Amino acid sequence: MSSKIGDAFKSVGSIAKGMTITFGEMMNPTITELYPDAPPNFQERYRGVHVLQRDENGLEKCVACFLCAAACPADCIYIEAAENTDKLRISGGERYAKVYNIDYTRCIFCGYCVEACPTDAITHGHGFEIASYNTSTLIYRKEQMLAPIPEGAEFPLKADSPS
Repeated sequence: MSSKIGDAFKSVGSIAKGMTITFGEMMNPTITELYPDAPPNFQERYRGVHVLQRDENGLEKCVACFLCAAACPADCIYIEAAENTDKLRISGGERYAKVYNIDYTRCIFCGYCVEACPTDAITHGHGFEIASYNTSTLIYRKEQMLAPIPEGAEFPLKADSPS
C-alpha cells in the first residue's frame, strides 16, 4: 500500500517538474526569423545544396575520380568522365566530369561525398530552397552546381596560353 502512495507522489513530482520547464519556456521571448523578407542566418557547417568548385584559373576542380559517387550511401551521384584535350582544358587533371548529376530525391546530405573528394571539388553550399512538386527538377546537373568563374580568370585555358 505504501509503495502505491510513493509511486503516486513520484508521478505528481514528475508532472510538476515537466510543467515547470514548460511554463518557464512559455515566459521566454519568441525568436522569429524574418525569412522571406530577410535572408536566414546559417551556421558555417550547414549542409545545403552542393557546389562544384573551380580553381583560381576558372578550371573545374573535379577530375572525375568517382570517389564521391563511391562514398555516397544513397547512390545519388552519377558521373561520366571525359578526357581533357590539348586544345581545350576543362579541369586541371587528365579527366573532367562531362556529366555530374546529383539526385536530390535520394540525397541525405550526409557529407560523405565532400569528405571523400581529394581535390575539394564538391562542397556543401547554403542553398536550401529546392522543394518541388516535380521530381525531375530535383536532379541537379553540373551546370546548376558549378561555382561562378572567378574574377580575372582566363577560362577556358588553351594549351598554348601561358599560365
